[in-house]
Amino acid sequence: MPYVNVRVTQGVTVDQKRRLVEEITRTLVTVLDKKPEHTHIVIDEIDPDDWGFAGMLTSDYRKRDS
Repeated sequence: MPYVNVRVTQGVTVDQKRRLVEEITRTLVTVLDKKPEHTHIVIDEIDPDDWGFAGMLTSDYRKRDS
């Protein structure tokens, strides 16, 4: 039973999530010969204030680039 956890910052649409689930599932079927009905995908949306990289919060990074 494959379990995939995808973590993204907020702002992902339902259509984008749907596509992620479809494509990740398809990849596991193709590459690992897993059954789609046994494949679980969980998408966690993280607030940009709770995600940091490059020495700063994502929210601050986005403000810098706007």
